[in-house]
Amino acid sequence: MPAPIIWSTSYRPDTIAKCILPPDLKKTFSGIVATGEIPNMILHGTSGVGKTTVARALCRELGIDYMFINASKDGDIDTLRTKIQEFASTVSLVSDIKVVILDEADYLTRATQPALRSFIEGFSNNCRFILTCNFIDKIIDPLQSRCNVISFRSSSKDRPDLAKQFMDSVKEILDSHKIPYDEKVLASVIIDKFPDFRRALNRLQDYANSSGKIDSGILSRVLDSAGVDVLIKYLKDKEFTKMRSWVGVHVSDNEPTKLIRVLYDDLYKTLKKDDIPRAILILAECQFRLAQVADPEIQLVASFTELMLECRFE
Repeated sequence: MPAPIIWSTSYRPDTIAKCILPPDLKKTFSGIVATGEIPNMILHGTSGVGKTTVARALCRELGIDYMFINASKDGDIDTLRTKIQEFASTVSLVSDIKVVILDEADYLTRATQPALRSFIEGFSNNCRFILTCNFIDKIIDPLQSRCNVISFRSSSKDRPDLAKQFMDSVKEILDSHKIPYDEKVLASVIIDKFPDFRRALNRLQDYANSSGKIDSGILSRVLDSAGVDVLIKYLKDKEFTKMRSWVGVHVSDNEPTKLIRVLYDDLYKTLKKDDIPRAILILAECQFRLAQVADPEIQLVASFTELMLECRFE
């Protein structure tokens, strides 16, 4: 049986024309496509606004060989040096230059970033770098000076049109899956999550999977004992995709720390006694990191994956 698709991934735009962007950004990236010349870039802005999508779309539309690195997972200097050198030092069979997409680059340490600067300079003849981040102030000035820094911000006058574009896109997805929907409810979800379109789509998919439609019930979802019981079942059964989808819906509607507390209070009911100390350490580390990360959804999914793999449930 094939794994269920994740809408926010499967329906990601593959060209700049299809990306939902403010007019000035659309013009900037369309110009890059027209010239075929990709500069070194830092794309920064809040979660879910299309930074990574644009980076991938540019490479695909121009037929450029690229490598994707998630800096939050593979951001240490040895990993970067090995991967980038192996990729950049070989000849591409499809394009004159290559591109390294370094996602979540604000997770790179201040000690690692100077090395990245040397990579940008050392491989300038055949390789370009596109960094994405939520917080531009976490990127050192020498890196910023070597890249075009592009902010993914939308003005108040652009927001109605962006929301409408996203709604039209979502309606096409729902229609293709034959999922009925209330347009007013759909608009409410999109406005509530704006500009994080990824989270809006995750929420809609989760609700559609459970109810078979999009109606006013999606607006009243709260974190309750029944909802947490569902999460615990996903953890026990090692249903990673369902767990990730659950987090995508609930983390934005409730304080993540509240969810951590609920799980902590229920440990004696949900876990084997010998695994409770390990679970407490995982939850404590998660709570600490939530105060520092830009996207709590990613942190919760990572911590819940650790619970899933390292703890035994009753």
